[in-house]
Amino acid sequence: MSVQYYEGIGRRKESIARVRVMTGTGKFIVNSKPAEEFFTRLGDLDAIVAPIAAAGEDISQLDITIVVKGGGVTGQTDAVQMGVARALILMKPDVHGAMRKGGFLTRDPRIKERKKPGLKRARKAPTYTKR
Repeated sequence: MSVQYYEGIGRRKESIARVRVMTGTGKFIVNSKPAEEFFTRLGDLDAIVAPIAAAGEDISQLDITIVVKGGGVTGQTDAVQMGVARALILMKPDVHGAMRKGGFLTRDPRIKERKKPGLKRARKAPTYTKR
């Protein structure tokens, strides 16, 4: 017996999240831990379940399994949010408009700027000395 799941990939900065959504009993697992244990910052879990609320789905009827790698906490949160939205669209194509309106499908293109030669960082120059 194979379980039917819907997979969405989300990316932000250096973070990549693979999200699998299927109908079930409300299990929410991130990297083999409960989601509340993995995302401990205030508001992160609310941001992740925002696409589910926008789709009008009941989170207690969905099993969500997430594997997230790379980056920091904010990047991982945003990557998971996008992955959840993409998986929900595969599950229910009619929620695409709600996901687009909520801004869950737009990838944030901002990445770390590269270091330039002669500078200490991307823009910070060495201290100027007249003599």
